Amino acid sequence: MNQVDIKVRKKIIIQSLFDMPKVKKVSEFKFIDLFAGIGGIRTGFECVGGECVFSSEWDEPAKKTYQANFGELPYGDITKINPAEIPSFDIILAGFPCQPFSMAGFKKGFADTRGTLFFNIAKIIEYHKPSVIFLENVRNLVSHDKGNTIKVIVQTLEKLGYKVSYKVLNAKDFGLPQNRARIYIVGFKNKNIDFEFPEPLKIKTRLGDILEKNVDKKYTISDKLWAGHQRRKKEHKEKGNGFGYSLFNKNSEYTSTISARYYKDGSEILIEQKGKNPRKLTPREAARLQGYDDNFIIPVSDNQAYKQFGNSVAVPVIKILAKKIMDTLKNNNIKL
Repeated sequence: MNQVDIKVRKKIIIQSLFDMPKVKKVSEFKFIDLFAGIGGIRTGFECVGGECVFSSEWDEPAKKTYQANFGELPYGDITKINPAEIPSFDIILAGFPCQPFSMAGFKKGFADTRGTLFFNIAKIIEYHKPSVIFLENVRNLVSHDKGNTIKVIVQTLEKLGYKVSYKVLNAKDFGLPQNRARIYIVGFKNKNIDFEFPEPLKIKTRLGDILEKNVDKKYTISDKLWAGHQRRKKEHKEKGNGFGYSLFNKNSEYTSTISARYYKDGSEILIEQKGKNPRKLTPREAARLQGYDDNFIIPVSDNQAYKQFGNSVAVPVIKILAKKIMDTLKNNNIKL
């Protein structure tokens, strides 16, 4: 066989591999991904053997990112989806909208239309009776309305037949260089289960570990913006509060919490640069700050990417919680 024949044969073999149907891995359990965002919670539960059978997200740019990474386009508005149309599943995942409970919001809670979306989750739980409930939200949910909001959520889930636990965990305690505290709510249909949340890993974090080496100059903030940041910080300091920009470097243990508004001016996380104005994080750095690996596709504009990662979850925390849930089920001889 001559050299040309060998090359042709190689090409045919390689092409046949691409054309082969993918062998689907047998899943250990099935889950649905509500208020899915860009799939951070899904990622954590796929890592422990889960298969997503349904996803829902209304934001179009987020759906684009979700589809680019998971090969499926989430359904839209959850309020327009009949629970009966959702396939059967074992675990429900929902990082439901946090704006009604956020310190930065209007604090209307269930009076806010977005706050009532929790009840859409409850309707789906009532219809399908999954084995496990997993919810995520901002830490202020614990203290919102003097604790009444979390009380209503827990009581609602308990009335549906679940044993419920919740705890605030911080991303910086689980290997990420970000101060991001969030509440995680876990419910089990089997009321004999005593769930214990994971303890902090005590891993030393360093911001430099997730920073890129060569960063485009477009991420350096302008003289005008930098002057504005400094002026506002000075004004806040004179008023006796700590508001204003936050500056970090490669040796910082962790940053402030990245939020959906980061695209506006980057003030909550600015990176020092020698001899230059500070810069914003790049979208890839924002992804790393939330624990997404570098294979995660970012198919949207920088501004949309900042919004999406700011709205997302700390993936390593989700992975640890997902493993803890599966280990708890296993230790109780419960197979999904």
